[in-house]
Amino acid sequence: MGITVGLIMGLTGAGGGMLAVPALVYSQGWTMQEAMPVALLAVSLGALIGAIDGLRRHQVRYKAALLMAVAGAPMTSLGVFVASQLSQQMLMLAFAAVLLIVVMRLVLQARAGASAAVRTDAMAMVNQQTGKFDWSWATAAIIGLIGACAGFATGLLGVGGGFIIVPLLRHFSNLSMQSAAATSLMVIALVGAVAVTSAVSHGIHLPILFSTVFAAASVIGVAYGRKIANRLDSMTVQLIFAALLCGVAISFLIKAIY
Repeated sequence: MGITVGLIMGLTGAGGGMLAVPALVYSQGWTMQEAMPVALLAVSLGALIGAIDGLRRHQVRYKAALLMAVAGAPMTSLGVFVASQLSQQMLMLAFAAVLLIVVMRLVLQARAGASAAVRTDAMAMVNQQTGKFDWSWATAAIIGLIGACAGFATGLLGVGGGFIIVPLLRHFSNLSMQSAAATSLMVIALVGAVAVTSAVSHGIHLPILFSTVFAAASVIGVAYGRKIANRLDSMTVQLIFAALLCGVAISFLIKAIY
């Protein structure tokens, strides 16, 4: 399970928590609250390895990642608190709803061939000569808002936030898919660490041995996922990922209702 989660996260910059949480819920018989910190620990460590690889390839926009992490950290604690106040059924329904929204977004983006488009009208523009953002107050506000949304989802649903960061970066900026994924991994590593700490401080148990093995396997998966990320057509990967998430969403809807 850990290797699979890592592979998908390394390929797409997102989706690790979306798969890790339901995998742990079904295989271990845990509640979502119990699965969240274990999933986040694995996702955070795996994302750290992916972010280091992205930095080496000059794909990470580290200033944007740090801004998103700073904006997302306090919202992560808020998400953890809200999750502790919700029932298991409500969390499952919210999780399934978010998954289905992401699926629709991925399919629409793949059909439009968005990864191949060179945008000139984005609200947050990357300078094509330097490869870095042309910073302004509007750019900072957009990047910060993306981080805040990702942080809240991280705490609430126990996911890394990449499923929000990558689509929003692609929508509001002209970052390439590879750069958006690498930047997302850095944010996930930073915000995920805060989320794990917050969950443990709220009294959620973190099984050390199981978590260590699961996290180590996810790190291996991310390492291999990053190696093959640039060899595959990104739209094909998105469609496969969307189909997998759709299946997970349907299974959670059935479990929540029945």
